[in-house]
Amino acid sequence: MTSRSMAARAMVGAVLCAALAAFACAARAGDALSLKELSPNGADACFGRVYDAAHLKAHPQQKVARIFFFYGHDPVSRPNEEPGAENDTSYNGFLTTTVRGAKAPEWASGWCNKNDASDPSTIIRCGMECDRTLASLKVDDKGKLVLSDLSPDIYLDPDSEEQLGKAEYNKQALGSEDDNFKLDPMPADTCKAEFARIDPIDPALGDPLRVRLKPDQPFCFGRDYDDAHLKSHPNQLTRSIRVFRGSVELAAFAQNGDAKDWPDGADIAVSVTTRQKGAKVTQTYSCQGEADQWRCSASSKMSDFSCDISQKEIFLKRGANGTMMIANPNNAVAVVDLCSKAAAGKTKSDDKVYRLQPLPQSACAP
Repeated sequence: MTSRSMAARAMVGAVLCAALAAFACAARAGDALSLKELSPNGADACFGRVYDAAHLKAHPQQKVARIFFFYGHDPVSRPNEEPGAENDTSYNGFLTTTVRGAKAPEWASGWCNKNDASDPSTIIRCGMECDRTLASLKVDDKGKLVLSDLSPDIYLDPDSEEQLGKAEYNKQALGSEDDNFKLDPMPADTCKAEFARIDPIDPALGDPLRVRLKPDQPFCFGRDYDDAHLKSHPNQLTRSIRVFRGSVELAAFAQNGDAKDWPDGADIAVSVTTRQKGAKVTQTYSCQGEADQWRCSASSKMSDFSCDISQKEIFLKRGANGTMMIANPNNAVAVVDLCSKAAAGKTKSDDKVYRLQPLPQSACAP
């Protein structure tokens, strides 16, 4: 899934495609690296081409200036928060292209197979979610990869032309000559370096939270805002915030959780002291790993709520130099009653994103 499609995807389409993808991936997980035409020895395989200025001048309708196809283990994933990250066999075909003037590539992934595995002349088809085609592949007698059937909307949603309008669609889609590419075999590391250009890793972020924070160990992160900060942020309600796992949360995971699924099922507590009343409110959340963040839903384990608070969510992400970021997109941090009208929509105050420092466990005592 591309960064552009994630930003533009409609909710209904996302749910449907995700369901289809999950079903298809489960059936294909054992098929990775089985195509001898692409990978005779079962190793990761790379094909690519960089077009020079003369070629692009001669093909004005070709937007793609760089193109690489990687067949193998996921070259895109970054240090993430999902358990079982070593199981990367769901997809085995990865395409990345950089159009003229772009600073970074775009990418898409799919699964590649043949209708008739015994017929060497059969074209390899790489599919995507929602029965879309990533590309058709064939290796010629010189070992070059011929990549065809590349749709102009490969990086867009299936209904993107209707959503965006014709002019914007043509701007974001590939050009009319962006197909039938002939790619040279290259070292696998060349493709990995190209995919690394998509979203360069910030070394300051370090290991994901699921590695830094252990399932059987407590932690405490927090921040206290001084008067100068609050004066410059008059719409911020939070004076002090703590995010922690203590003895109660550790015991809950020890009883009901599974370390191999960490951080799925991890309980955390968030305590907030507001500037108006000075009272501390503590709310429990149940978390799961999702891409590069923990998605944590408000829990009624330690509270009695008059409404369904399961949709009240916060997100934890690793910050630079050992910090933790907490995002509150929908009034999920309990600075207000989670069942009140004030918590029904988007956060209207400045209590949206916090950068928290690691603190002694004593600083998070209930």
